[in-house]
Amino acid sequence: MNAEPADQIRLLDVQDLDVRLQQLAHRRRSLPEHDEIESLNRDLTQLRDLLVAAQTEESDCAREQTKAEQDVDQVRQRAARDQKRLDSGAVSSPKDLENLQREIASLAKRQGDLEDVVLEVMERRESAQERVAELTERVGSVQGRIDDATARRDAALEEIDGETASVTKEREVVATSVPAPLLSLYDKLREQQGGVGAAKLSARTCQGCRQELAITEMNEIRAAAPDTVVRCENCRRILVRTAESGL
Repeated sequence: MNAEPADQIRLLDVQDLDVRLQQLAHRRRSLPEHDEIESLNRDLTQLRDLLVAAQTEESDCAREQTKAEQDVDQVRQRAARDQKRLDSGAVSSPKDLENLQREIASLAKRQGDLEDVVLEVMERRESAQERVAELTERVGSVQGRIDDATARRDAALEEIDGETASVTKEREVVATSVPAPLLSLYDKLREQQGGVGAAKLSARTCQGCRQELAITEMNEIRAAAPDTVVRCENCRRILVRTAESGL
């Protein structure tokens, strides 16, 4: 393949722009905020699960407390009725009086036991409420950190995308000045060779694979016409000759 030396030089400009686009794409993928947000979201998911569990426990305790308080109230009302009967003198039979007094005593013990249950449930509910408050605060804190990291990520992405658009446009302009066959070969090699399809020959070294060319290869390149598109024998990339090539 033949191409004017100036066209081959412009191919290096295209290569430089493609390298810049690769760097921008890598920077876009590698923003530290990506990992930061992912890690924080894992923490947030875990905290939300713990918060739901704490809220469920608090809700269960609330129902248990309501039921225990209702039981206490029922026992208290029954004891009050029995005490009222005892105080009224309506019960005259010694046996009935004994039974009534025994029931009042039993109800008093039952009321005390139930009140202990209420206190125990209240303590568990208070602990659950404290846990809910703590986890709610932690969820808010982590969500705030996610929002901050997301804002930083979005700002960085906007900057990178803007620069990518500018470099892409410049690449399109420069690429149109390169002959289509040469550009097609370059694009094919660039895809095969990890993003580098053309490299400068500098001081007898291919800047694509960083290998020094053999004397015989250098002699062949020296003998080639200026418009001949030469390739590196080692990596097969297009070698662009410049004043720095050592020819």
